[in-house]
Amino acid sequence: MKKRKVIMHLDPNHPKPIYEQIILNIKKEVLQGILLPGEKLPSVRTLAKDLSINPNTISKAYKELENQEVIISVKGKGSFVRNIEPENTRSVQDEKKLKQQLREWLVEAHYLQVPLKTIYQWIDEEAQENLHGN
Repeated sequence: MKKRKVIMHLDPNHPKPIYEQIILNIKKEVLQGILLPGEKLPSVRTLAKDLSINPNTISKAYKELENQEVIISVKGKGSFVRNIEPENTRSVQDEKKLKQQLREWLVEAHYLQVPLKTIYQWIDEEAQENLHGN
């Protein structure tokens, strides 16, 4: 089986730290079916080299993905995408955190006078892109 090279879009000028961008990219690829359950992720060293970033950054992202039960790491074997268990993918605390982030984002959008119609359009566009890979 040929190894697939991970393609991530990272923005060093983005306010979100690089390791969080990596987490979001991997979750997006899982949702889109690009990364499949059981599929091996690139090693920390390989991905760091491919993305030209510090291996500690990759390691931090992989550790957080493991904490979030997106991947599983097997000592000496690597990191693998976990099977998504629908009933275990979110908790009340996760929902509260997301709702708080949305609330903060909406305050910013309203402060900048972004029309509600535009916000709905953005949500629809992002949902299409992130969930369906369009």
